[in-house]
Amino acid sequence: MLSGGADGVIVVYDLENNSRKPQYTCKAVCTVGRSSQYVHRFSVETVQWYPHDTGMFVSSSFDKTMKVWDTETLKPAEVFQFEGNVYCHHMSPIARKHSLIAVGTKDQKVQLCDLKSGSRIQVLQGHRGEVLSVRWSPRYEHILATASTDSRVLVWDVRRASGSLFSLDQHNGDKSKASSEAVNTAHNGRVNGLCFTVDGLYLLTTGTDDRMRLWNSANGKNTLVNYGKVSNESRKGLKITVSRSCSPEFVFVPCGSSVAVYTLHTGELVTMLRGHYNNVDCCQFHPDYQELYSGGKDCNILAWVPVVRPPDVEEEGTAAKGGSQATVNPAFEDAWSSDED
Repeated sequence: MLSGGADGVIVVYDLENNSRKPQYTCKAVCTVGRSSQYVHRFSVETVQWYPHDTGMFVSSSFDKTMKVWDTETLKPAEVFQFEGNVYCHHMSPIARKHSLIAVGTKDQKVQLCDLKSGSRIQVLQGHRGEVLSVRWSPRYEHILATASTDSRVLVWDVRRASGSLFSLDQHNGDKSKASSEAVNTAHNGRVNGLCFTVDGLYLLTTGTDDRMRLWNSANGKNTLVNYGKVSNESRKGLKITVSRSCSPEFVFVPCGSSVAVYTLHTGELVTMLRGHYNNVDCCQFHPDYQELYSGGKDCNILAWVPVVRPPDVEEEGTAAKGGSQATVNPAFEDAWSSDED
């Protein structure tokens, strides 16, 4: 696992639990520490593995840089300089036709940087405030969502030069509920969290109006799922995540010093994960281990491990009088043989 800290340090951890104990400490495999000449000077806001190869990763920081690292040497292969703090970046998990990194900074323009050429090749203009979160669709490689302090979420097709495809409207076009402003707003505050569902059909957003909303990513409609109050005072980007290979699907949201767990499509608050001693900034779900990792201002990264359900015990017993069978798990019943056999 790749992690970045408020001190600019980057650490790679081995998540394998070789101890087989329910409580364990992950070992650090390698570190870009304060003694490294390449270390970020200020807080690391986002880290991401190159989606197709862990031989490379990308980090962005409040030192106004985004660095592309060689994992083997822990040296930057490329450094992108920006005019303001970098809040976030994201690489498409599925792209084969482009190698673009979307970058959100203190500037209101969204920057697109090309890994192949090592240059900034495109600017997306539409926001009126700092860009706090950017996310590529996991379904369509040219679709990008961006969130800003201007209360808006814009969805782009980066192949088009004419502006965004649409702006998310929390009121779904109902002018009687909207304010006198001419532009659509997704939240009544800063929008600082974005996350697509695994299939890319829905988009989650969080804002400092203490609301989380679920949107149809194809047409931008608010699904009106009510998650209740979702406390959110973060002035920076908030890293939320969704489960994978679960039914129902869950949403994990940093909420003060806890992580709130919601059912995606009903909005039900399932539980609050408490363990941090200070505000939680980010969380990430591991689909193979079905584990959640959360990072907080208390300088801890916690692993939340699911409780393994005991296996269903088959009732042992002999056949009763009249030839009826003992109760067995339906999965093991003989559904093929005929009665004549």
